[in-house]
Amino acid sequence: MREPTTFVGMDVHKRDIAVAMLIEGQPGPVEWRVANEPTAVKRLARKLQHEGGGTVRCVYEAGPCGYALQRQLEGQRLACDVVAPSMIPIRPGEKIKTDRRDARKLAELARAGLLTVVRPPSEDEEAVRDLCRGRDDARLDLVRSRHRLGKFLLRRGRVFGTGNRAWSQAHRWWLGTQTFERTAERVMFEDYLLAVEQTQARKRSLEQHLEDLAREPLYAERVGWLRCFRGIDTITAITLIAELHDFRRFRSPSQLMAYLGLVPSEYSSGPHQQRGGITHTGNRHVRRLLIEAAWHYRHKPRVGEKLAARRHGQPPAIIALADRAQLRLCRRHRRMARQGKHPNKIVVAIARELVGYLWATLTPAAQSASGTR
Repeated sequence: MREPTTFVGMDVHKRDIAVAMLIEGQPGPVEWRVANEPTAVKRLARKLQHEGGGTVRCVYEAGPCGYALQRQLEGQRLACDVVAPSMIPIRPGEKIKTDRRDARKLAELARAGLLTVVRPPSEDEEAVRDLCRGRDDARLDLVRSRHRLGKFLLRRGRVFGTGNRAWSQAHRWWLGTQTFERTAERVMFEDYLLAVEQTQARKRSLEQHLEDLAREPLYAERVGWLRCFRGIDTITAITLIAELHDFRRFRSPSQLMAYLGLVPSEYSSGPHQQRGGITHTGNRHVRRLLIEAAWHYRHKPRVGEKLAARRHGQPPAIIALADRAQLRLCRRHRRMARQGKHPNKIVVAIARELVGYLWATLTPAAQSASGTR
């Protein structure tokens, strides 16, 4: 006899959780609220196991509260899935949204099998991912700090030499020669400059931690493989691994491309077919890194000193795959440029195809071919 399944939808917030339980054989959901704290979650787990009967499956949306609730429930031997908010079906005519309705909707969609489950990272994986995102935050803070200082000088007619690169050694020497008569201007200039130096030091420190982490046995092999590709060095490689956890969870390269939002959007009906820009769904951090790496393929194929040093000691099969990627992507970039395509469209197409090569590098087939497994 089939064991009954109880579906539990939860709308999770910082302080409380709205719960809706659909028990098989009962006409409507059982709804209540609990505090979002460990002791209350333990009581919730016991209540669900006692009143649910059979198999209990809990679901809630991925959000700012992270995966703490999922880990707490699984620690109490309750199955709990975290679902992608962007993939939850929405009724066009639905104009009322409350926590209670959201929890009930999640339970009903889980029972219908219409939710897309995301793969939660382990606590170790999440820690590395947060370190990568912290470094990216420092990068953005550095850009903002530099812009503030540059605009402060521009408002006073202080412009670094035409054609010279900003934030080079010559530019830093030029900044050191700037003087101001008014105390207020001098204080603000020193404050803006200090902010740049502090943020740069913070970014450098986080990058050093990531480089140390990339040399650990858990990451060293995969980081070394990814560094064989043009445009991918240690920080990019460790971030790709930390954000995606495991490339093998994607059954095909096209699935990974779609997950990263690098495939064209489409709106087709009947005989009409219309395609737009890329979907921009999925992980924006990985998408940005791949597009940055794709810009390197606008140059002719070559293996410079730095790339040759990164490839030293790596499996020949991985190096051969990276060489094929470089030849194909450089040729495609030149071909699309001759066709008059916009540079941004070209680089997105290159990034999309690069995903396929990276997927092939980190899947079991490539690992066995390289003789590393």
